[in-house]
Amino acid sequence: MTVDLSERIESETQLDALLARPSDALVEFMRQLDGDLIILGIAGKMGVSLGQLAVAAIRKAGVSKNVYGVARFTDADARARLESAGVQTIQCDLLDREAVAQLPSVPNVLFMAGRKFGTEGTEPLTWAMNTMAPANVAHHFRESKIVAFSTGCVYPLASVDQQPTELTPPGPIGEYAQSCLGRERMFEYGSLEWGTPVCLYRLNYAIDLRYGVLHDIAAKIWNEQPVDNFVQAFNVIWQGDANHQALMCLDHCASPANVLNVTGPETLLTEDVARRFGELLNKPVQFTTTPSDASYLSDSSQARKLFGAPSVSADQLIRWQAHWIKIGGRSLNKPTHFEVNDGAY
Repeated sequence: MTVDLSERIESETQLDALLARPSDALVEFMRQLDGDLIILGIAGKMGVSLGQLAVAAIRKAGVSKNVYGVARFTDADARARLESAGVQTIQCDLLDREAVAQLPSVPNVLFMAGRKFGTEGTEPLTWAMNTMAPANVAHHFRESKIVAFSTGCVYPLASVDQQPTELTPPGPIGEYAQSCLGRERMFEYGSLEWGTPVCLYRLNYAIDLRYGVLHDIAAKIWNEQPVDNFVQAFNVIWQGDANHQALMCLDHCASPANVLNVTGPETLLTEDVARRFGELLNKPVQFTTTPSDASYLSDSSQARKLFGAPSVSADQLIRWQAHWIKIGGRSLNKPTHFEVNDGAY
């Protein structure tokens, strides 16, 4: 993907355009891809930009494909933005098996639906969203290829020198992470039972300036609040790169299900990032505690072999984020809770 790394991002219009700019590799991928796409759970933090990117790549490829976007669409603005981009939206509750059965059967499926924040105290709903909905989808789309979004939280906590690979056995902590492993198991079951090609897309910490771990830290620094440094380290990836890789994972679905860690190559230390924001924002830096040596981390070497290095470095993301905070760029007010490692969200 060609990105002008010298530019500052000054507006949401510019940010959205950058997120929806397809790389030459993605354009060629869409040219070769057989059939339409459907994105389930498209109204979430990443879904709108993923839908816009898919349409942009298809148009640039000069081919004809439908991109369907499915969600409950409690956010009317998200639906309007998708429709204006050329995504055909369908309102559907993925917990309703009969409603799922009415969705168009297309060969390429990206599943993004899930529930995280607010899990504590409403665990049954989290388990339903993260396991029942995937079961409904796996059954209906059993003849399709499915890229199922997951999370690095299914891995055990790790030190910076022992980051989990795709071969690391899961060790989820807390009910949210356990339910995410349940989501994976539903798609794995479908892959084994019906031969459905599946890719389990284990993402951690996509960055879109309006939310994300860098946003959370930068906002603390800007407001001269102490940064919770209990979680020592994390990985990040530009949301544009994460979306590119998600679409191209359609070429890496298999039965039994394939697993892929998706994040950036850098391991960032919370304290180092906070100090860098302090320099960029000319603000003092304070911390709340002593760091632990247990963090949610992932080794994304395999993804880099398949797709190359992300187009935007962590250092560039930090500089973009600092400027965004400084100019009062919009926030989604959806904290990542990156500082939590006990599984209680």
